[in-house]
Amino acid sequence: MTTARILERTLLHDGWYRFYRLQMELPDGTKVERHLLDNGSAVAVLPYDPVRRTCMLIDQPRAAVIAAGEPPVLEAIAGNLEGASPQERIVEEAIEEGGLCIRDLEPVANIWPMFVVSTERVHLYLAQYSAQDRVGPGGGAEGEDECITVHEIGLDTLRDMALSGALTDAKTLVLAQALLLRRPDLWAD
Repeated sequence: MTTARILERTLLHDGWYRFYRLQMELPDGTKVERHLLDNGSAVAVLPYDPVRRTCMLIDQPRAAVIAAGEPPVLEAIAGNLEGASPQERIVEEAIEEGGLCIRDLEPVANIWPMFVVSTERVHLYLAQYSAQDRVGPGGGAEGEDECITVHEIGLDTLRDMALSGALTDAKTLVLAQALLLRRPDLWAD
């Protein structure tokens, strides 16, 4: 079996992310141009409180959403690995973005959110928390200009959003579905 291969890689932009133009050879020998966004690996968590039956989501200004003229998107707490392990990084992100101290992480998956154009892999986790674990306001790390708003929503609302298609962020939808499947005891009906 012949596999596709990259023949040439040209760096077009090196900033927040790296963007490349690729010359590829497909398995049948055809040569094609493709593009690659090299943005490394990331991590995301859906924190949930089984006692109060809530979960924590955030929103922040996202260029693609603004360009589409859509309202802010609710999403799971997430961030780039920046050289740390997924477990270490998501604990830091939970404090920065949600003001939340999380401990016991339940792995869900390591997904390719946009493998058509991006190298990014996202490690997904669920994590229980309680009201006492809210140790700060969240909102993002100082100097990162994230402008994050923290939302605690009821688990019934999360379920309804997942089932109706109102959760439009892919990682958050996967995490909500994982919670629905793994913890059916959290829903009244």
